[in-house]
Order: sequence, then C-alpha cells, then structure tokens
Amino acid sequence: MLVAYHIRITGIVQGVGFRPHVFRLASEYGLKGWVLNSSAGVFIEAEGSKKDLDDFARRLVEEPPPLAIIRQCEISEKPLQGFLDFTIRNSEDDDSREVMISPDIAICADCKREVRDRKDRRYGYAFTNCTNCGPRYTIIKDIPYDRIKTTMAPFPMCPECQEEYEDPLHRRFHAQPNACPVCGPHTTLVDASGKEVGGEAVDYLKKGYIIAVKGLGGFHLACDATNIDAVKNLRQRKRRDAKPFAVMVRDLQIAEQYAYIDEIEARWLESPQAPIVILKSRQNPALPTDVIHPGLETLGIMLPYTPLHYLLFDEDIDILIMTSANISDEPLIFDNDAALEKLSDIADYFLVHNREIYNPCDDSVISVRGEGFPHYFRRARRFVPLGINITPGTQPVLALGGEMKNTFCITRSDQAYISPHWGDLNHYLNYRNYLSGIERFKQMLNTDPQIIAHDLHPDYQTTRLAQSMKSVKTIGVQHHFAHMAAVMAENEIQGQTLGLICDGTGWGLDGAIWGCEILVGDYREINRLGHLRYMPMPGGDLNSRKPYRMALIYLYQAWGAEKAAELARKYLPDLSEEECSLLLGQLEHPRGEIMTSSAGRLFEAVSAFLGICAINRYEGQAAIELEARADMSSDGAYPYKIEWEQDELIMDVLPLWQEITDDMEKGIPVSIISERFHRTAAKMFAAVLNLAREKTRLNEVVISGGVFHNEILTNQLVKLLEVYGFTVYQQHNIPPGDGGISLGQAIIASEVSK
Repeated sequence: MLVAYHIRITGIVQGVGFRPHVFRLASEYGLKGWVLNSSAGVFIEAEGSKKDLDDFARRLVEEPPPLAIIRQCEISEKPLQGFLDFTIRNSEDDDSREVMISPDIAICADCKREVRDRKDRRYGYAFTNCTNCGPRYTIIKDIPYDRIKTTMAPFPMCPECQEEYEDPLHRRFHAQPNACPVCGPHTTLVDASGKEVGGEAVDYLKKGYIIAVKGLGGFHLACDATNIDAVKNLRQRKRRDAKPFAVMVRDLQIAEQYAYIDEIEARWLESPQAPIVILKSRQNPALPTDVIHPGLETLGIMLPYTPLHYLLFDEDIDILIMTSANISDEPLIFDNDAALEKLSDIADYFLVHNREIYNPCDDSVISVRGEGFPHYFRRARRFVPLGINITPGTQPVLALGGEMKNTFCITRSDQAYISPHWGDLNHYLNYRNYLSGIERFKQMLNTDPQIIAHDLHPDYQTTRLAQSMKSVKTIGVQHHFAHMAAVMAENEIQGQTLGLICDGTGWGLDGAIWGCEILVGDYREINRLGHLRYMPMPGGDLNSRKPYRMALIYLYQAWGAEKAAELARKYLPDLSEEECSLLLGQLEHPRGEIMTSSAGRLFEAVSAFLGICAINRYEGQAAIELEARADMSSDGAYPYKIEWEQDELIMDVLPLWQEITDDMEKGIPVSIISERFHRTAAKMFAAVLNLAREKTRLNEVVISGGVFHNEILTNQLVKLLEVYGFTVYQQHNIPPGDGGISLGQAIIASEVSK
C-alpha cells in the first residue's frame, strides 16, 4: 500500500549537497515526489511504501551529507498525489526563514586533485569548488541559497558546468558556485598602480616581493616566510612592531617541519574549517622566528583552504606569511579598489579577482587544549554563521557585544547566532561594517529583535547605539556577568553556579574597573562574592598600554614610595624619572583615581617588572610573553592573602610582590619567577573558590575572560579545582575573551525580560 510523507528539515541543509543527497536516496528506494529549498528549510514530498518511506526518513537524519547539520525533522502524512518521478524543484522563499546559512568550506580532496591535474579542465583554476567545498557565507546575499542570490550571479554557467550542475550523479549537482575557467571568475595580478603584470604570483613571492592576495573573506598580505628581508619589510611597512604573523604552509608534512603537531591538531589543520591553529614552534633555522613571532614559543599555522591559496605554492616555496590585510585597527580589506588605495605602500603586487566578497570574514584562530577541545581566540571563517544551541524559548534578542574584539549576537528560537569578529568599534570603518553586519544578519534570520542588550560602560559605542534605539527595550548587562552567562549558556547550565571571571577591563557596578571577580548566580541574578584587591590606576587606560606604570603601582603598594622608586630605576628602564615622580606623587596624594581589580593588569605588571615586556605594542602582549617565558619544569609558589572584608572575599597579592622582588634581587631567572607566579595565581583562584563554595554550597564553577587564553594558568587551575571536587565549565565554541560576551548579554536580556 502506498503512502505519502511531507518532510521538513531545518539546520545547515543548504549549500551542503542536501537536495542531491535526498534525490539519490529517494532514487535508491524508488520513491516518487520532489524536494526543494526554502528559506524555511528543505521540504520533501515522497510517495512509496510505508517501510521504504520510514527507512528513507530515518537515513535522512542518520546519514546526512558530511557538511550538513540537521536541527529538526518534521514528518506528516499527506494524501497521495500520484507523482510519476522524483524531482528537484525550484527554490521558494518563505516568511518563516528558519534555514541556517552554511559557513565557507575548505577545498576538498577531489577539487584539490583537479586543480593539480594538467589533464583536467580545471587545472590551475583558482575558483574550483563542488557540493562538498567552497564559498558559502562570504558570497551569499539572501536565502534560500541559490546562485541568483549570491555574488556568483554575474557568472552564468557554460554548457559543461551546467551539465554537471544538472546531473544528479555528479558531485557538482546543484553546487551553486560551480564554475570553470570558461565561465567563472578569474584572477588578475597587478602592480601597485593597478596595471596588469605578466607571470605567476608564486614567482614574485620567490623573488621576495609582498603580495596582497584577495581570498575567500578578504585580503591577506603574503610573502616568503623564509625570506627574512621580505618578512622585515612586511613588518615595517605594515607598522606591526611585535604582533606575531600567521603562516600558511603547503601541506601537513611541511607544517610538521616548523611545529610540533599532535593527532588532534593535525585533524583541525586538515579539517573543512581549516582555522589557524596555534602550535608549539620547532624553531626551524629556516624560519626567522624572532621576526615572525618575537617573544613567543608558538606559531600560528594554517593550510591552504582555497584553490587560489594552493596555487601560491610550488616545489620551491612551501611556507608563506599570510596575515590579514588591514591597517592598524582598521577593518579587514575585501574590495579591490580599497586594497589598491590602502595597501599601495605595503604590497608590491596585488592578486585580485572579480568575484565580490559580500560578507567579509577573517580567519578563525584556535588552539587545542586539555582533552582535545578547541580553544577559540577568534571565531570567524567556517564557524560563522553556525548557530549555537541555547535553551528553547529564548526570546529574540540583539546583543551588541563590547568595544574591543567585538561580536554581536542574535537569538532565534533555540539558536544563538554570533557574528564574525569586528575588532575595535572606536574605529569608524569597523563600526560602519558592524552596523551593516547587524542588518544583514537580521535579514538572513528574518528577525527584528525588540530587545537590545548592551554593556554598561557609558562610553562604549555599543552603549550609545543602544541608547539611540528609542522604539525598543534596552537592557544593560554588566560585562563580567555577560562573561559568566556565556559559559553557562554554551554548557546549558540551569540554576545557580559560581564564576571566576578574569580579564583586563569591565565597567563595574561600583564605578571601578573590574577584572578579577568571584561571582554567584543564574541568568536572572548574578552577584559579586569577591575580587582582587583594588589598585589605584592614575592615568586610566594609559596603564594598559604601558604595563611598566602598573608595575610601579604594585611596587608602591608593596614597598612604599622610596623603595618603589629605587626598584623602578633598577628594573623598569622604560619608566623615566619624570614619569616615575609624577606617578608616585599621584599615588601619595590620590585625587579620586580610578580603582581596578583587573587580573590582566596584574599579569602585565609582573611581565614589565621581570623585564619581559614593558610596553604593549598589541593587546595583551606583556601577559602573552610572560606566559611564553615560564619554565614549566620549575616549582615553588609565592604567598598571597584571602580575607573576608565587608562580606566579600578579597584576594591580596602584595605578599607575592614582595617575594618576587626578593627573587629578582637574588638573581633568580625570570623563567622560574614567571612559572611561580602562574602557579601562585592558580592556587589563589582555587583557594578563593573553595571559600566561596563554603558560603554558597555550590559545586559548579565557570571560568571565563581573556586572561584564560593563558594556557598555563587555565590548565593548572582546572586541575586544582577538579582535585577539590569542583565541576568546571569552560568555553569550547566561542572565545573566553570579549568575542564571546554578546552571547551572555543575549541570554541574560532574554531571561530578565520574561
């Protein structure tokens, strides 16, 4: 007996070969009917025996295409229509728009082989792709995902590509970006004036030139990483004094020559996501590491993730600097004309192409931690716009994020959609792109949230934006509460928990700058149980750029003005006598200076005092290099105090400063002092959480904040807490820094609005 099923599937089911998969599976069972894409998902009507239909529906869910993510499958019986065959119908638009947009996907093995096969018609073609790989998010303008709604619309397929596209048995069946050298986009190599030049880009790289390369989500600046003069030129021209460069290598075997790579790290490098993976450097003599990643023992490596990137390598060149092409804190450049205008003083040549990048997206950056979990430094290409599962029933909220490392978040149903990384919103172009990104996400998700969440800092651009939205409900969320809620949401924690949030800056409820907070609560109410003892911070944000100032502040608190000045003259050469006298005068005669409990400033101050890094030339440099110098084979720790003061747990590190000073005077190596400091911080945090548990009877703790990018601190702290019997939750899908707070803002705003 024949029956008919109507099936609706939502999730990542467009741009991943789902309709061809349905077609082939239906053909296997001899079913009749149709499948189509809609902005509300993939819809299927199929007729056949009940057993065949049940098996068909089960396999749709259990055996989806490799890149598909099924969120929901709804099945209902329908009257028979008497279909004669099974077809793929034209896409439909739908007001509900519950489909999820696929991220961009790294080139697959089949396409890679074609690009290198001299007999293949796509040999050397930079835009080769198929159903299993290629651009998605960066080219899509609207849903449903069809070529006409992407930046591939200006490139009609030639007969051969069209034949592939229409062949259900071909891997390019309904691959929307399908193209070849005859009908698709093309690259052009030009000089800084925009004049076309002959030859291949790889030949210019081998000669030591710097090339601006238009890739998938924006421009990179590329040069031969083994050519020290080229790397120095790039660093000088880009005015990037110290921040490490990422590299792209030809393949995994080459990567293993420059870094230590375990099995899980290798899988990430070769994954469809193809992020930059932070790895332990091998210090290969062929690589000028002191220029590429000064002060660090790690190297950020990625593999080529587009055919265009593969074509930049040959037998003579196997490792390239591949750094985002932006100036200072400006946004990623993704337009040909803008690249020629803004990068003409940096790049010698430009490898451009004529496919528009509609949604710019930077490279994602991760490391592998603990039991193989990814740790995100930047969540962008290939992870955006994937949704993150949240509690069903969450209200539609637009969370505006913070000021630095900004992302926004939009919630819809049981999913949270976090934007790409926008950077510092104080820069006008970043802010403009951010506003455009919000409108595009709202359009793609077909939602217009009437609840807006923002940070409490009164001077943030996001706060001003929220205040300008008069027709919607706005909710301010304290910075560290948002950090805590983000971890809770990602781990689907319900009820109260403890939190340890450590970062550089967050506007506190008492007007101080918070940054090392012991919290307790749930989504509706979070309270502070304790914090790092406040330190005065005359000069405000100047101290985050010049950690030597914060070192002097701690020395003053530990030893008093006279000895602090003496120690500064000996250990803080970047601190002039004039600045030292001025700063000590402000500390001796305070006039309402800002107070801070920032853990970030503490780590940076120690780094400056140890002579590791006294001036931050990029965000967090001093703390990052402090970690890099730690001798993991050493032992010992420093004293600290934890005291109850007015019903708050106060962590006092002045005893630590006194002993660090003694070790410096004794000539103890800074590598040993660094490790002792890290161990002390972990012990102090574990001890204060133990005391918080005695008060709250809570055994679960979340840890978050930019300080937990520090792997030594995180690993030691988690081990201690687990020994103490805590259940510890971290972030594995979003960064622990400010790139993740928009999720926490959204969840809190939704809960308090119910």
